Amino acid sequence: MKEIKDIKLGKNMAVKELAKQLGDSGFQAQNLGKAIDIIKEMIRNDAAIFLSFTSNMTASGLRGVIISMIKSGKIKAIVTSSGSIDEDIIRAKLPYLQGSFEADDAKLGKEGINRMGNIFVPNDRYQYLEEFSLNALEEIYKEKKSFTPSELLEKIGKKIEGQSFIKAAAEINVPIYCPGITDGAFGMQLAFFKKKHNDFEIDVLSDFNNIINQAMQYEKTAGIILGGGIAKHHTIISNLMNNGFDYAVYVNSSSPYRGSLSSATTEEAKSWGKVKEDAKSITIHGDASIIFPLLVAPIEEFL
Repeated sequence: MKEIKDIKLGKNMAVKELAKQLGDSGFQAQNLGKAIDIIKEMIRNDAAIFLSFTSNMTASGLRGVIISMIKSGKIKAIVTSSGSIDEDIIRAKLPYLQGSFEADDAKLGKEGINRMGNIFVPNDRYQYLEEFSLNALEEIYKEKKSFTPSELLEKIGKKIEGQSFIKAAAEINVPIYCPGITDGAFGMQLAFFKKKHNDFEIDVLSDFNNIINQAMQYEKTAGIILGGGIAKHHTIISNLMNNGFDYAVYVNSSSPYRGSLSSATTEEAKSWGKVKEDAKSITIHGDASIIFPLLVAPIEEFL
């Protein structure tokens, strides 16, 4: 067994060195080090990486990390929730604001400010989202009437200006799967658009087949999964038909003792066949806004 080593800090210490020392220590820092090694191995062995994240990741500063990973060419598919589409479109044009977890929410509501943890989102951001979405949909609708979510998001990505993970994925043909695409502000715009154009359709089932078929075409697959919910489960169940992931790294903020999918570990996924029995896998418990940059920064292939 390896011994636990004390972390030794130094002036101008590189993130890579800090991450290595964290991996030589205990508790979740040790799991972070193991996760870095697993991700390096999945890249070295040409495993197809499926990146999954919840919408709050996009609302925070983690969107920049996600964009860097996409541009590296190492990510083969993205799975996310509808809120991520909202946050990405808005933040490509207008900023979110630093706030407080302890803010007076009734006062914020009267001032037209929505709170997301300690992130503030003024109402005018959603007014912009509505304007952008409906204008983009009118143009896209001229091409055809039915789209899978991944087809639609590729079209949307090509219309976004500014920094955007949807745009970055569209530029290099990385599909974005969004099985719950109606569950957000962008989804509401889709519903409003259909009231105007009744023949407009979003084909979610075809996209489910698309992600399953994509997973099955690779000899080895890997999952990097931030948070839980529909994005997490859609990612792991799509790899079930391929006998599960060969590599998996989860970042969870929820306790596994709750018995929920969001809190489930990579080990629990092995009982379902969603992660292979002999897979290299690890679960890191903690706040992804802290863990994820430390996880990605030491991996040169993502930079």
